[in-house]
Amino acid sequence: MNNVIKGKLLESEVLAQQASNNTKEQFSNSPDLATEMLSAIMDALAAHNTMSRQALDSPRVRSGLKDVLMGPGQLYEALRTRGASGASSQGAY
Repeated sequence: MNNVIKGKLLESEVLAQQASNNTKEQFSNSPDLATEMLSAIMDALAAHNTMSRQALDSPRVRSGLKDVLMGPGQLYEALRTRGASGASSQGAY
């Protein structure tokens, strides 16, 4: 979710201008940053709720999600790497 919120904040021209014209501390105290963060959090929540509802309601959507996770998302590879670093004696399912 952090990347979603950051992505939304990066879209803000106001924040980009403030970041280029202020120190990090000044920017951190910007009321515009607080407002934009709240908006980004609400947008992320709405998007995640919509996506989750679609996946719960549709086997086809779940299948597509699994395809993305297993393909470009590299879920298997990430879990295999994690499993290798904490190797246990778990067998196949």
